[in-house]
Amino acid sequence: MAEKEFEHMKLENQLCFLLYASSREMTKRYKPLLDKLNVTYPQYLALLLLWEHEELNVKRMGELLHLDSGTLTPMLKRMEQRGIIIRRRSPEDERSVTIRLTDEGWAMQKTAADIPIAMLEQTGLSKEELKQVKQSLYEVLKTLHGVK
Repeated sequence: MAEKEFEHMKLENQLCFLLYASSREMTKRYKPLLDKLNVTYPQYLALLLLWEHEELNVKRMGELLHLDSGTLTPMLKRMEQRGIIIRRRSPEDERSVTIRLTDEGWAMQKTAADIPIAMLEQTGLSKEELKQVKQSLYEVLKTLHGVK
């Protein structure tokens, strides 16, 4: 067999593996930073959205986080039990649930403010390199999300 013929099948040449391994490493690096907030990585992502938008309905949050309701709803229930968020059903439509931060949820933003900077430092990327990597990953995500 010609080795060149199967070069594309080497693990090191798989984009999916690089994304998978990078994601695992990033999540592992986030853990000690998020332990200070006592939140998981998906909960941190939900907090980022709420700090930005102040209020979101569950459906929109799921779309933005690429999470289905079966994953998102239990996570939000745990956050509500901790007193970080408030979930409210819409009086007009019982199926629609809106999420808002409590004062405690807003207070966590100050503690979390250094996390993105710490993570950028851990990657070893410059701000310009980070911008390029994010742009490429957004393009991949947008393309894959559009493919059914």
